[in-house]
Order: sequence, then C-alpha cells, then structure tokens
Amino acid sequence: MATFTTRDGVRIYYNDWGSGRPVVFSHGWPLSGEAFEDQMFFLASRGYRVIAHDRRGHGRSDQPWQGNDLDAYADDLAELAAALDLRDAVHVGHSTGGGEVVRYIGRHGTGRVGKIALIGAIPPLMLKTPANPGGLPMAVFNGIRDGVIKDRSQFFLDLTLPFYGYNRPGAAVSEGVRQAFWRQGMMAGFPAAYFCIKAFSETDLTQDLGKINVPTLLLHGDDDQIVPIDASARAAVKLLPNAVLKEYPGAPHGLCTTHKEAVNADLLAFIES
Repeated sequence: MATFTTRDGVRIYYNDWGSGRPVVFSHGWPLSGEAFEDQMFFLASRGYRVIAHDRRGHGRSDQPWQGNDLDAYADDLAELAAALDLRDAVHVGHSTGGGEVVRYIGRHGTGRVGKIALIGAIPPLMLKTPANPGGLPMAVFNGIRDGVIKDRSQFFLDLTLPFYGYNRPGAAVSEGVRQAFWRQGMMAGFPAAYFCIKAFSETDLTQDLGKINVPTLLLHGDDDQIVPIDASARAAVKLLPNAVLKEYPGAPHGLCTTHKEAVNADLLAFIES
C-alpha cells in the first residue's frame, strides 16, 4: 500500500497509476479514492499519471479524531503534492473534494497546479445564510447528522437514491453501484463521517475562489439533489476569472458514475486544451 504520513502523524493512503502529466483526484463524502476509478483508468490508459488519495478519516487512511475539516484536508493535499513532487498537476475534485481543492489553492497557491476541474462541487458555500440566500437550510444538514448518528449504515444505503438520481422515474438503478457506495461509506471512520458534515456545509470558500488563477472547468448536473447547482457551480463560475461551466441536463450528483463517458471525455478535452 502506498502511503505517506502527514505533519500530525496521520497515514494517508493513495493510488498512483500510470505516467505522464499528473492528474490528482479528491473524492467526496463519505467515499474514498475508489469513487474516481472510472476516470483514473480512462486517463491512465491515455498517457497520464493519475493519483487519488483516501482523505483522512476515509477509506484506507487513518481515522483520527482531529483534523476533519477543510483546512486539514487542504494541507494534507499539499503534503501529498510535495511528497510526490507534483508539477503542473491537474486537480479534480468532486463534491467535498472540490472544496478541498479550492481551499488547497486558497492556502497554498497554484505553484504546483496547472488546471483544476470541479465536479458537482460544494463551493462557494452550501449553507443558507443572509449573504447566501440560495443555500440549503441548516435543518438539511442536521438531518444528515441525525441519520449518521441513528443508523449510518442504512443512511448511506438510502443516500444512494438521490445521489445517483435513482429516485427519479425511469432511472436505471444499479444495485452494484449502491453497494459500492455503501461499502466505501462504511469504511470511513465515524468521526470523519460526522464531523465532515460541518466541513462541507459551513465552510465559506468565496475568498478561496478568488485566489484561483489557473484554467478551471466546472461540471455539474442540473438535477443534482445533493449539491444544488444554483448555489454552487452557477455561483462559483461568476467568481472565477478563467472558468467554464458545463451543465449536464438531468444529471445527478454522482455523475462521475452515471455519466462517466461524458465526464471522461470532457476531462480529457480540458486537460489537453
């Protein structure tokens, strides 16, 4: 197993496949780097080095009580980039992972970064506030916390329905995809499963977006029931000086799986542009 140890002693697992320009993937909650395997295999087969870590507390990484917040996640990503001496990397973040990438640049700059892609990503802010009236009310996130506390195994299985749009009429439901999501979610430590909810819902990334000075691609489904597009991608693209938003009609939050062919093609075209 490939791992590195962070400044505060947390062992982080990562996959590192292929060779060429590095493409680094940051996954969403409560998943692991496995969530990007379709994209990783596709790009590695086309001459790229693909790297995906399991965020602290998730997957095969250590499960610390401390550091389940976007600042620590961003610093871990910076340490991974330094440990592997990545240069001109393309960073791809889905959902919470998109927040991780944006906060990484906000805290550490773009010295090692060539481009970024944000897929169904949380920036600028998910929570509804007076300054962010289009966000989701706190009651939504309290409901997620309650679900994790009460029975996170059943909660994660149920979450697959809106996550992949399987609750929509006529949806082609894959029980295998649902079970893969459940397995990844249950590999996350309970502290990360709980504390990361605050991280992805209440972290304001507006200022961090303003520090991004590299080409940026935003991919988002307009039927995303987890991170609604209006308060996320449609707001974020207005704060980025060199960004393009591509909306996927009818696509859900888990579009890296449900629309993997389109996502793969769009990522490849963006990387090669």
